[in-house]
Amino acid sequence: MKRLIILSLLVICSCKNKSEDTKEIKDSEISLNENKEAENSADYDLKIYDYDGLEPLINKNDDKVHVVNFWATWCAPCVKELPYFEEINEEYKDNNVEVLLVSLDFPRNYDSKLKPFIAKRNIQSQVVAFDDVDQNRWIPAIDKDWSGAIPATIIYNKDKRKFYEQSFTKEELETELKQFLK
Repeated sequence: MKRLIILSLLVICSCKNKSEDTKEIKDSEISLNENKEAENSADYDLKIYDYDGLEPLINKNDDKVHVVNFWATWCAPCVKELPYFEEINEEYKDNNVEVLLVSLDFPRNYDSKLKPFIAKRNIQSQVVAFDDVDQNRWIPAIDKDWSGAIPATIIYNKDKRKFYEQSFTKEELETELKQFLK
């Protein structure tokens, strides 16, 4: 009887230790993945512009159709529509379409939120950060009717320009883009 009790205790104790070992392994795997993400996001070369620096990027006069989206990681509708811009970037790159994602995230969050967001989602479109406190200057310069709300998008080519203060579905975005491809 004593042997049976001792054997039972050994089995119970050894099972407990194995689950703790497994937990330690899983914790270290998670930590490793987080470290890899942090390394990837630290490697991302984020360009930061004020309006004077951004202006040439949103007013190009070439043979391409430009899709410029103003967004932020803290804006749920922006994050929801971001995959559609990525799909447009991928599907239409051979049709001279260029997508630029202009982040309006706060500068203090570039390293802690924006760069990890870009890395985690493997964003392929060009992303720049916009840091200009003079909203009374740049909001009406981007579009005279813009309230400053995001998401907001500009689609333009050398002949035509249209501003959208709205979020898009993939179909809506593609429909608007096709007007510029004709």
